[in-house]
Amino acid sequence: MDLAVNGLVSTTRTDDWEAALVSGNGRQGALCYGGPTGVRITVSHERLFLPLNPPLDPPPTARILDELRALLAAGEYRRAAARVVEFAAEQDPGYAETRWVDPLVGAATLTCTPTAAGPATGYRRSTDFDTGLVRQYWRLTEGEADAAEGEAGAAGDDIEVAGGEVEVAAFVSRPHDVLVVQLAGPTGWRVGLGPLDEEPPVPMEIRVAPDGLGLRVDFPTATAGQVTGYTVTGRLVDGRLLLLRTTVDGVPSPGPDLADLPADFDALLAAHVAVHGDLVGRVRLDLGAAPAARSATTEELLRPFRPGAATAGTPNSAALVERLFAAGRYAIVSACGDLPPTLLGVWSGTYRPAWSGAYTVNGNLPAALAALAVTGTPELTTPLFDLLDSVTDDLRDNARRLYGTGGILVPAHLTSHGRQNHFGPVWCQTFWTAGAAWLARFYHDHWCHTGDRAFLRYRALPFLRRAAEFYLDYVTIGPDGRARFAPSYSPENTPANTDSQACLDATMDVAAVADLLRNLLAETAALGEPDRAEPRWRALLAALPPYRIAPTGELAEWIAPDLVDNHAHRHASHLYPLWYEPDPAFTADPALRRAAALTVRRRLAWWRGAESDEMGYGLAQLGLAAAGLGLAEEAYQTVLLMAGRYWRPNLVSTHNRDAIFNVDVCGGLPAVVAAMLLRSSLVPADGPAETARPADEETRPTDEGTRLGVERTRPTGGGARPGVRPEPAVRLGLLPAVPRAWPRGQVTGLLARGPVTVTRLTWTSTEVEAFLLSPADRVVTVELPGNTPVRVELAAGRTYRLRSRR
Repeated sequence: MDLAVNGLVSTTRTDDWEAALVSGNGRQGALCYGGPTGVRITVSHERLFLPLNPPLDPPPTARILDELRALLAAGEYRRAAARVVEFAAEQDPGYAETRWVDPLVGAATLTCTPTAAGPATGYRRSTDFDTGLVRQYWRLTEGEADAAEGEAGAAGDDIEVAGGEVEVAAFVSRPHDVLVVQLAGPTGWRVGLGPLDEEPPVPMEIRVAPDGLGLRVDFPTATAGQVTGYTVTGRLVDGRLLLLRTTVDGVPSPGPDLADLPADFDALLAAHVAVHGDLVGRVRLDLGAAPAARSATTEELLRPFRPGAATAGTPNSAALVERLFAAGRYAIVSACGDLPPTLLGVWSGTYRPAWSGAYTVNGNLPAALAALAVTGTPELTTPLFDLLDSVTDDLRDNARRLYGTGGILVPAHLTSHGRQNHFGPVWCQTFWTAGAAWLARFYHDHWCHTGDRAFLRYRALPFLRRAAEFYLDYVTIGPDGRARFAPSYSPENTPANTDSQACLDATMDVAAVADLLRNLLAETAALGEPDRAEPRWRALLAALPPYRIAPTGELAEWIAPDLVDNHAHRHASHLYPLWYEPDPAFTADPALRRAAALTVRRRLAWWRGAESDEMGYGLAQLGLAAAGLGLAEEAYQTVLLMAGRYWRPNLVSTHNRDAIFNVDVCGGLPAVVAAMLLRSSLVPADGPAETARPADEETRPTDEGTRLGVERTRPTGGGARPGVRPEPAVRLGLLPAVPRAWPRGQVTGLLARGPVTVTRLTWTSTEVEAFLLSPADRVVTVELPGNTPVRVELAAGRTYRLRSRR
């Protein structure tokens, strides 16, 4: 089976940074655009947050919590949201208007202008996902051309030009922390560095170096905790090799000085590829696309999926999904540095990005990170944990001042600080309290996908405990013994029978807290270290209200019975129980699964319409739930909708249809595809284990194995190896939601919880073959659609092969 092309070629020339090709090392980003008359590269840094608004103390709404709860209980939802804003402004005039967090901004733009501006033909641009190398290239026609300004002769004078290929190639090195640019072709080059070509919203003191290869910017109005300035430094070697680095004040680069770097493009690229290529190359997806489709430009691949074009059954569907799976992973990997990806990843070409280009926790950030673990790069979630550690004091202040509790409260938006400063009478974000519980799932999954017990003990458990401490204090218990969440918030939806996003008992709150408490109990059990708070965790878990099925049959978005669902909405937060490891309530109750399936179909019907436009990652939420329910065709429809609406030829996703540079779907689409191919969860080990043999030993199918559709094996040189019963065991679902459009395919390197690596998973219309590898002795229950689950023993470090009929 041929491997999919891991890159892109585009014919679109653009002067728009939002349509640029991207390269990045997580710390620094490069947006590459322009064309034969001048190539531009806008550089950025993951910590370059423009000091727009000084952080304020979160409003002390704990003082009016009883009043807010009374308003909500009386159905005065809109008044409750407005009361928070009124009270906050009374306490601090800075809250009189909506406060945005500090935005992620571009640092500078490098312009590379060929000195011979002659006729150019055959323009192409490309990105190699395996290397991170971005190229723009064209052919310069031999003959007379205009001299560029500043060159020999006056601008516009005719000069003789030798024809040939012209190329600008660039990448951002991980090991050397530097942008490397190579200028090639039968022309000289004029290079210069300058600030962004727009008016900044705050004072900036800008100084450009005399040689045009350096830039210093100071922010005189910055306050404590904000960025005070940054520096862009360049080194030009022989007029052809340029090294450029952006540093933010107080954050030194881990790379060597520019003067100490080798003046060798190929050597610098090889060092980068050794690191970047390993991360990107851990997973490969092959859906059997035609070779001609794989070699198509992105414009050719995207064209049939544009509005008005039929998508289902399009011959290039498999090739497009293959390429977007790879492109999305490339963008997210390239945006993971010391910090996680923002809404913009690590890139920005403006001083005014939408929603400040922030970390938006109530959906965007989880979507961007959703595929990291399952596609074999769990270490790239570590920047999330580092970010949260850096703002722990702010998160504690949020909990204390907003609700009078212990523990932590994660705001919906954050960048340079973690204080809850962004809210309003409509977007009543202080009522959203599920952030810490949701992010706790990423801590738990990091342990599940790495088996790192030191991380579990020293990072995951402390965060989960702090998160649980908040809910133990915040949640009230009603006369019926049921937990109540008031205030509550289901991002960013309004019940159909109210006029406010403020609410009671959002399903997401209950689901995320239940997930948190179950994971706490699992983690303390795994370490054999009971916690004094465990009885309180169990009591709250038992008190959580059951999920509600709406009168119309769907899973209700609000457990409060007087709130009516609104399906015409981009978020699907109440499907949280199906995004990760399935909530036991859904595995135990077919009625809940039917209700959730109906919810998926109702929301998907809205997404198919013209009204649905913004926030493409809502389709990822829907797709993950569909895959979790085994709804293969519905999951596939979410992939096609994401593919056809939310990508430009540069293959960086957008937030709205063909609008707003945004990396959420770059994480969301690969996550949904992976969920359609692999499902995993940690479970207690019980019952006798079946035995599979290592792939390097002879395979002998048993009669019973043939009946079950799974080829089990016995040793070739003696009795079966004694069963190994480590904790935790793993339940592994192979191909849980593969659509009819993918009758054959192969994926390598997916990582299941345990951890267990599916080193290769291959399927045809009649057969499935999987190779499993575990770093520890482990019992795995393998599930295949239509087959009886089979329990197998995995021995540490040995690859096992499973085969099944479909």
